[in-house]
Amino acid sequence: MAKMYKWGIIGLGKIAHKFASDLLDVEGAELYAVASRTQTKADDFASKFKAEKSYGTYEDLAKDPNVDVVYIATPHVFHAENTLMCLQHKKAVLCEKPIAMNATQFQPIMEAAKTHSQFLMEGLWTNFMPHLKKVQELNLHKTYGNCVSIEADFSFKAEFDTEKRLFNKDLGGGALLDIGIYPVYLALKLLGLPQHVDATCEFSSTGVDVSNEIHFDYASGATAKLSSSFARTSPSKAKVYFENATVEFGSRFHDTDQLDIKTDSGVDHIDFNYPSHGYQFEIEHVQDCLAKGLTQSTEMPLQASLELILTLDKIRKKLGLIYKEDDQ
Repeated sequence: MAKMYKWGIIGLGKIAHKFASDLLDVEGAELYAVASRTQTKADDFASKFKAEKSYGTYEDLAKDPNVDVVYIATPHVFHAENTLMCLQHKKAVLCEKPIAMNATQFQPIMEAAKTHSQFLMEGLWTNFMPHLKKVQELNLHKTYGNCVSIEADFSFKAEFDTEKRLFNKDLGGGALLDIGIYPVYLALKLLGLPQHVDATCEFSSTGVDVSNEIHFDYASGATAKLSSSFARTSPSKAKVYFENATVEFGSRFHDTDQLDIKTDSGVDHIDFNYPSHGYQFEIEHVQDCLAKGLTQSTEMPLQASLELILTLDKIRKKLGLIYKEDDQ
């Protein structure tokens, strides 16, 4: 009989609700414990998703000997601290993206995972979606030749509120780290690290980037045009240009189940038609890694997360976007 993995969730906001909903349908997964900064919120979440344990502090969950793996869904600025705590309590960790505020914060996390021999992965769920796996397959096999250009945008109009996380610098707010990470990751996934990075942005009155435009240049001649914004709503689509085809992602490209492959002979439409929010794919992958005794993912290794955070650091330097964590 396959092992039943007891999951814990730390941080019970919107994304945790989606994750928990999908986890309930994954074979071999049990939502065992949840933790919030308030006991009432933890109790309500546990009741809704039928978790056995609810904790009013994150550390109490990390100390629970029955928890096999923890999903961290707190705001960005707490990811490093929460991840370190869980690793030190010998817990496997799936930490929501970005896994840290900068590369300097990420280093001790990687070291802790190694020291405590614990599994660690950044929760960039897009990486495990069927549509991105398909595009990466086309890319690796050069089915339509080399990838020569990428265009990707993720934007939605957010109501300006200085107290909300999106515009709160102390909580790691800003478009780049929240949603711009998806266009950036798409480029890294398909084209690798760029030779040259350029970027511009519009700042909000709270000092975070409300919109950004990013350009990557590669030694091969390939380019990537990437953008994200809280100031406008767009279809949030992506196009990947190969030498002999253009692949268009459906709306909200990072979690779409639609692809159109356009060639001279016509359009091939693919509908992956997956159920739920799409978190089940990364959950299944984490459990597969744990079953094999791995300490990092074969598909989202720590090196990929390091390259991503280093690239985000480079973009932020171009933008002049500085967080308090950069001085620590």
